[in-house]
Amino acid sequence: MRLNRSFFTAAGILLLVHSYIGFRLLPALGLDAGGMSIGIGLLALSAVLVPAGMLARSIRSQAWSDRLAWAGMLTMGWFSSTFVLTLLRDVALLPAWFLLPQSYREPVVHWSAVAVVGLAVFATLVGLVNARRRAKVVNVAIPMANLAGALHGFSIAQISDIHVGPTIKRGYVDAIVDAVNELKVDVIAITGDLVDGSVAQLAAHVAPLARLRARHGVYFVTGNHEYYSGERSWTRKLRDLGVKVLMNQHVVIDHDGKPLVLAGVSDFGAHHFDPAQRSDPSASLQGAPAHSGPRILLAHQPRTAPAAAAAGFDLQLSGHTHGGQFWPWNLVVRFQQPFTAGLHRLNQLRIYVSRGTGYWGPPKRFGAPSEITRITLVPQT
Repeated sequence: MRLNRSFFTAAGILLLVHSYIGFRLLPALGLDAGGMSIGIGLLALSAVLVPAGMLARSIRSQAWSDRLAWAGMLTMGWFSSTFVLTLLRDVALLPAWFLLPQSYREPVVHWSAVAVVGLAVFATLVGLVNARRRAKVVNVAIPMANLAGALHGFSIAQISDIHVGPTIKRGYVDAIVDAVNELKVDVIAITGDLVDGSVAQLAAHVAPLARLRARHGVYFVTGNHEYYSGERSWTRKLRDLGVKVLMNQHVVIDHDGKPLVLAGVSDFGAHHFDPAQRSDPSASLQGAPAHSGPRILLAHQPRTAPAAAAAGFDLQLSGHTHGGQFWPWNLVVRFQQPFTAGLHRLNQLRIYVSRGTGYWGPPKRFGAPSEITRITLVPQT
């Protein structure tokens, strides 16, 4: 394993941030010498585990790789909350230092440090429970203009951003498949970021997808993480599992005698990995019938929406954002994507953004629960 200069730069910054947390919190906690030693040791361990968890995939032993990834990702979730809360504490203490009498300052400094530690642990533990339990079903009715009577109630189960990898394995995927099959929908849509790892590592854990059942089939579009994990191998594997992969393509679904166009595009950034796979909503409609009822696009990133609206789509189903996954990143993601979660509208186009069915990195969901989405088309009134 070769480590480049960027890794050492990031590791250095990480060490500095941990030092900042220790400098701002440990003295304020009122610890004795033994407590200080434990606190410094825990922060040092965190500074090692976070990058080690990111590099765990390079370990040949899958069991040890997964164990190290678990330790590193759990620590990353705790560290993220601790850093943000420490920063907010310092911002809050600035006016308090000038406004409070001196007799009040010391208790405020102490108890605010205790609060940071307690809240970070609380958010990490609750986030772990939220992330590891099976995603709940979210029912969403989406109004469509001029919807043919036969298509009233047409249903789509959307799953997205499962991120099968070091901490998400076959059992997790099995539970999702069982829940989706219970919905008995017309179409199942997987909107990208299914995996974090190679086919050789994860094929057995993705295998339950072969059990997915829907009246008109199961469809998949690539997310950015497929390109990190070997997109060509994964698209071949998914086709072997009976999943239809849409790469700037469409299918026409005949539902009780009425047509509906379902299209899919490659990830918004796919061209950085393969220029031939540039995401193109207009190309995905080539050859589609002019009068075909609703036109639905599967696109991993919400950023595809302007091009989808220009191409004439009625509905776009996306993921990618995880809804921010945990606070405060659920407040920040909106600066990178036009839509964070839920149902939105851009001109005639309706966009639904799933918060994701799994998680990436830290096994942590706090303020942004995962979901299996049951979408139902209803007539616009």
